[in-house]
Amino acid sequence: MHIVEINHLTKTYGRSRGIEDLNLRIPEGNIFGFIGPNGAGKSTTIRILLNLIFPTSGSASIFGLDVVRDSKKIRSRTGYVPSDANLYGRMKVLEFLKLMAAFYSAENYDHRIRYLLDLFDLDPDRKIPELSMGNKKKVSIIQAMIHRPELLILDEPTSGLDPLIQSRFFELLYEENRQGTTIFFSSHTLSEVQAFCKTVAIVRDGTIVNVEEIASLRKKQLKKVRILFPVDKTIEDFDLGGIGPVESGTGKNLIFFYSGDINVLIGKMAGQEIEDLSIEEPSLEEIFLHYYK
Repeated sequence: MHIVEINHLTKTYGRSRGIEDLNLRIPEGNIFGFIGPNGAGKSTTIRILLNLIFPTSGSASIFGLDVVRDSKKIRSRTGYVPSDANLYGRMKVLEFLKLMAAFYSAENYDHRIRYLLDLFDLDPDRKIPELSMGNKKKVSIIQAMIHRPELLILDEPTSGLDPLIQSRFFELLYEENRQGTTIFFSSHTLSEVQAFCKTVAIVRDGTIVNVEEIASLRKKQLKKVRILFPVDKTIEDFDLGGIGPVESGTGKNLIFFYSGDINVLIGKMAGQEIEDLSIEEPSLEEIFLHYYK
């Protein structure tokens, strides 16, 4: 079953492009990464899913419900952490969280709130306007998780969090996922996506250029090749097909990405005097940069 289905979704702002003909399926129980630089269309997609803005064309559904017609039903089963934690009111933290719980009709929310406050080391009696950006982000995370949502939509959720709290946050997300929560994690911090997510969609200029499991993506795509020669060489000396981005194309140390047949590469190196050779899987960040180059 797919928790989220997006079909030919397009959003334009006058002459400006938001997203264009975007198609996506997110399976139930997945931890799904949604990556791209600022302006790629990540937040536009999320705002349409939450019915905060309307699409120009196309459609989207969550839990099989239309995101425009059935947004109230969808929100009762969804948690959302925005990139900017803009919280309203001069309430204390605990007062605000109890108000949020009342919107969801969450049962036994008091114990849940106390547990999350302790986990994130947050003072319930502090007033929201007095909080730092990081502590406001903690409040935003807690309010999204009070009612144990079936789907968590996270838009740059770790911005402002210190490393210790980030670690606790990811442990909490893993536990929620083990209990059945599907997680949609939008970020431009690729190391987080690589470490946390099972599947990733790469967004470029408002469209999705690839969707794949991270383990598979790293195995079947580019290899990073480093060759150290005793004398200067250039990549052109070897007439290789499948050359991707080149970090060092001349000199004794050649470093480049390679998507061709690895046997061809090794064959081209046969008979060469080589001091060192390594072929390794690239990081998600390196794969991402390849798609953008």
